[in-house]
Amino acid sequence: MPSSSTCVVSKCTIYPDQKSRIKTLRLSVSDLPMLSCQYIQKGVLLSNPPYSFTQLISLLKQSLSTTLSHFPAMAGRLFTNSEGHVSIICNDAGIDFIEAKATFFNTHNLLSPLDVPDCFKEFFTYDRTLSYAGHNKPLAAVQVTELADGVFIGCTVNHAVTDGTSFWHFFNTFAEICKGEKKISKSPDLSRDTVFDSPAVLKFPAGGPKVTFSGNEPLRERIFSFSREAILKMKFRANNGILKNKPANSEIMGKQSNDSWITVNGEITSALESLLKNNSNRMAEISSFQSLCAQLWRSVTRVRKLAPSKTTTFRMAVNCRHRLEPRLDPHYFGNAIQSIPTFAPAGELLSRDLSWGADMLHKNVIAHDDATVRRGVADWERNPRLFPLGNFDGASITMGSSPRFPMYNNDFGWGRPLAVRSGRANKFDGKISAFPGREGNGSVDLEVVLAPETMLGLENDLEFMQYVS
Repeated sequence: MPSSSTCVVSKCTIYPDQKSRIKTLRLSVSDLPMLSCQYIQKGVLLSNPPYSFTQLISLLKQSLSTTLSHFPAMAGRLFTNSEGHVSIICNDAGIDFIEAKATFFNTHNLLSPLDVPDCFKEFFTYDRTLSYAGHNKPLAAVQVTELADGVFIGCTVNHAVTDGTSFWHFFNTFAEICKGEKKISKSPDLSRDTVFDSPAVLKFPAGGPKVTFSGNEPLRERIFSFSREAILKMKFRANNGILKNKPANSEIMGKQSNDSWITVNGEITSALESLLKNNSNRMAEISSFQSLCAQLWRSVTRVRKLAPSKTTTFRMAVNCRHRLEPRLDPHYFGNAIQSIPTFAPAGELLSRDLSWGADMLHKNVIAHDDATVRRGVADWERNPRLFPLGNFDGASITMGSSPRFPMYNNDFGWGRPLAVRSGRANKFDGKISAFPGREGNGSVDLEVVLAPETMLGLENDLEFMQYVS
């Protein structure tokens, strides 16, 4: 594939079709740390629409204009006042819309290679742009790239304005309106009277913050797909160490101690599902995703060949909307996330079974309740700081995004996406993003970014690869 094969045809500004009634939205303690992160870049690969590309561009522009009226923050700009508070000025300044062509590519040769082709990075704009630049740049952009037999719709959004939940809310609404819906199904909650609203001031160096990771090291990027059945196998292994000590389950556990609980055609037997569902303490059950994360943590740590005493870190972002009391509106628009790090010596993580690492991740997630969220806010207010994104010690993994995000709920009028892909933004050795599998039903895709030698080791790690579709 050529290194650069995407040609920009046109660029314009899309404005909301109605003026904003909201004037200012102050950035919260969850928004502000993201100012040193690059803009989020996510998009969908679609088959050809049943009309011309020119007609598609016109429809997308109209739909985007309407969508912006529901999300006035997206069409604004950042502003820092004399006291140092950063806000979104909802001034209807608009966002960029780029029309591009890459007709050398068809959908098959974009999806068939093991590694994600570099050309996907050309399907987004604002490459390597820090969110702080939203003071003088649009807070979002949409690039529509025509392919030989399809189209890629890439959306780039300032990370200080949205987290993943709000990003996909915006993207889903864009698709919904394009499809012809007269009324959107979920309106954003633009309130700011939450625990995250704070008078604390984050001070920046002259010229603004700098990116906290190199961005120039050699990397490989690959999508690893996991079926529902494979993930349930991991979940069974992870919970086995927890459940086997319970007398009520001992007989079942003895009978199910090998892989005989997987039936023909890849279906999980009722015995396994009953075992997991009948666990008397649901809070003690390690989830499917935690089990998958623990397996990834183990395997990447092993192939990195770290010293046994080296501390490894698995960091994941959690949605705080439902963790607060009272809960935030699930459609609260902005960042409502906190980072949970889990630490373990490499030697101990690898010498124990899967359930040990999975249980550590699980306990950290369960413990992140209302009180923990509020302690995190208070800690940040005492020491306002940017989020240090990166792998500083060579022993870290950072999990972003979520298989719960409705990434495939983006039917622009002619069918669900063929795939979800991201751009160059915020990628470094050990950055993982979780996507739902296209087939749904609990399947998961992991977008894994690793140093080339680590990726090669992971591809040869039998414990990990036995679960990959």
